[in-house]
Amino acid sequence: MALYNGDSYFRGVICLDLFSFLDKTVSPYHAVAAGADELHKAGFRELHLEDSWHLQAGRAYFVRVFDSTLVAFRIGESPRRHLHIATAHTDFPCLRVKTAALARTQAYGRLNVEIYGGMIRSSWLDRPLSLAGKVVLSGENPYEPETHLVDIGRPLLTIPHLAIHMNRKVNEGETLNPQKDMLPLFTMLTGETDEKKQADAFPDFLAEECQLDRSRILSYDLTVYPTDGPCYFGAKNEFISASRLDNMTSVYACLQGLLQGTSTDGISCIALFDNEEVGSKTKQGADSFALPNILMRVYSSLGYGQDAYFADLAKGFLFSLDVAHALHPNAPEKNDITNFPKLNGGVTIKAACSQAYAGDAEAIAVAKALCKAHDIPYQMFLNRSDIRGGSTLGSMLTANMPMRAMDIGAAILAMHSARETMGAADQQALDALLKAFFSR
Repeated sequence: MALYNGDSYFRGVICLDLFSFLDKTVSPYHAVAAGADELHKAGFRELHLEDSWHLQAGRAYFVRVFDSTLVAFRIGESPRRHLHIATAHTDFPCLRVKTAALARTQAYGRLNVEIYGGMIRSSWLDRPLSLAGKVVLSGENPYEPETHLVDIGRPLLTIPHLAIHMNRKVNEGETLNPQKDMLPLFTMLTGETDEKKQADAFPDFLAEECQLDRSRILSYDLTVYPTDGPCYFGAKNEFISASRLDNMTSVYACLQGLLQGTSTDGISCIALFDNEEVGSKTKQGADSFALPNILMRVYSSLGYGQDAYFADLAKGFLFSLDVAHALHPNAPEKNDITNFPKLNGGVTIKAACSQAYAGDAEAIAVAKALCKAHDIPYQMFLNRSDIRGGSTLGSMLTANMPMRAMDIGAAILAMHSARETMGAADQQALDALLKAFFSR
C-alpha cells in the first residue's frame, strides 16, 4: 500500500497544514497545547501524572508533562503485540526573557534576555519579534499557582544591527556578545524612572497586554520568536522558508502518524520532549525517566508486570525524529563525501558509529524496508569524518529503556537560524513513514 504521493496537490495540502501548525507552535508550551488540541479532537482522553490511571485496551490517551512535554498513546486490543514509539522535541534555539526584564539605556527600554540553545545569533537581528510562553499568577494555595498561556502575537521587539558606518569590518565577521549585543529594543521611556518603576514596567505591560491581574503576577517563562510566517519560495515553489522547522516538522509528523495510523493491536506511542536543545537533563527532558515511568504505569494499569514491559521493550522499535543537515549549495565540502541528503530527497536516515544518532544495521534495514514497502523516498546522512555533528533523543532514551531505535528526519539548510529552509516535498515523505509505522 503506497502512503506517499509525489503529486504537488497533496504536497501543497500537507505543507499548508504544516504552515498552520508552525504559526501556532511559538513556544514549547504552545506546541504541547496545539498537539493536545488535535488529540482531543480525535477522541484521545487526557490523563494527569498526579492521578491514578485505569486504562483500557482499545482506548487512546495523552498526558502533559509539566506543560512542555507531551506523551500520547493508543492501546490496541492485544496490547502486547508490539510496542512502537516515535519521539521529537518541542523546543528550539531562541532568546528567553529574564526576570527584572526592563533594561534602560538613555531613553530606550530593552529587554534583558538570555540565549537558549545553540542559536545563530546574527540571524535574529533586524527581524520583527514577539513573545509567547506562560505567565504564572498566585492562587489560593501557594503550591498551586495559576498558569496562563500567552502569545503577544504581534511585532513587539527587534534587535537592531550596528550600522556599517560604525563597524566597517562587519562583513569580515562579527562576534555578538549575548549580554551586550542581543538585547531587543522594547519601548521608549519618558522622564526619570526609579528602580521600582523600572522593575514593574514589564509585568505592568504583561498584565495590560494579556488582561491579567497585575497584583497576582509572580513569574513568567517567555520565549522570543520571529513573527514573519512560513512561505514557499523557488522557481517551482519547491522550497519552504520558516522559523522552527527544527523541530516542529518532526513534532507534526509524530502527531499525524499517530492520528492517521490504522494499527488496532499493540501500543502506539509518541513522546514530544522539551529541553533537547540544552541537553535534555530535566524532569521533562528525554534524558530522564519521564517516558519509562509513563510506560511502566501503562503496563501496570493494564495488568502486566515489569517482566512483560522489559520483554516488550526488547522486541519494540523507536523512531527518533529530528532534522538533518542537507547538502549546502555554497559549501558542499561540509558534508560527507558519499552520504549527503538533499532538499526534496525524502526521509533522511541518520547514522553515526559514535551513537550520537541511535541506530544499528538492523534498524537501518527496518527504516529502509518500511520506505520501500510504501514507495517513500529516503536518503542517508552521516557526518564528515572530521566534523563533529549534533546528537538527538534516540540514544538518550534507549540508554534508559533498551530497545532498537533509528534516527530519522527532514533535511534542512540553516539549522538553528532564526529562519530555516526545507524541501516542500519532504514533510509528506516524513508523515507517510510515520503513518506506515503506526499502521503495521
